[in-house]
Amino acid sequence: MDALNPRAIVGTGTPEARWQCWLSRCPIARASIGQLVAADRCLHVLAPHPDDEILGCAGIMRQALHLGCTVQVWAVTDGEASHAGSAAMPPAALARVRTRESVCALRGLGTDIRRRRLRIPDGAVGRYLPEIVAALSPHLQPGDTVIAPWAADGHPDHEATARAGRQAADNCLCRLFEVPIWGWHWADPLRGDFPAHRALAIALTDADAAAKARAIRAFGTQLQADPATGNPPILPDFVLARFRRRFEVVLR
Repeated sequence: MDALNPRAIVGTGTPEARWQCWLSRCPIARASIGQLVAADRCLHVLAPHPDDEILGCAGIMRQALHLGCTVQVWAVTDGEASHAGSAAMPPAALARVRTRESVCALRGLGTDIRRRRLRIPDGAVGRYLPEIVAALSPHLQPGDTVIAPWAADGHPDHEATARAGRQAADNCLCRLFEVPIWGWHWADPLRGDFPAHRALAIALTDADAAAKARAIRAFGTQLQADPATGNPPILPDFVLARFRRRFEVVLR
């Protein structure tokens, strides 16, 4: 399977210890929030599923708010397909709960963060690219910054969201940065398939890291095993370890 799909999200993925060892030998170039966003512009964060906005760039959003930026989160789907076949978490109920989790998490980062649901079906983002671009474009202004998942993130919804974000940003003369989310799982720095030459690391303060940790804890549906199916959490500890770093990474 891996030979056919090198970006497959299977098993426990690349251990965080391997990433840390590599990062100590090959540190990523550093950047400040002011190099990503302008204080008088808007930061648009595209989240294919509720929690992606927090995992990928909670600290960046918090710093952008403190810089004076407007922050707009676009919830592409409601994440209703994360527990397929679960009697405990059927899709309609899951969509409502995951939306509440995201709202709660964002509130903990800053009360001024805006959130808008696009209600694209979870698992089918690739079929709705024109609709997503059409929804975003009226709200993007030249000089704004768009953050989307990495275009090679490994999850089809993430990669489709990246394509939509790229098209909308190009159409509206916005800057675009990509954030690895599941990319930290499938990529292996020892294989050379992580684009380190494109990467920028934004350091998090103690307060940023603490706020991000609190925000992640808001996503109970993703942190707990499914009592109906016995399936493990979507975000087990080996995944969360990648998002406890004292920096966040964007790809330019």
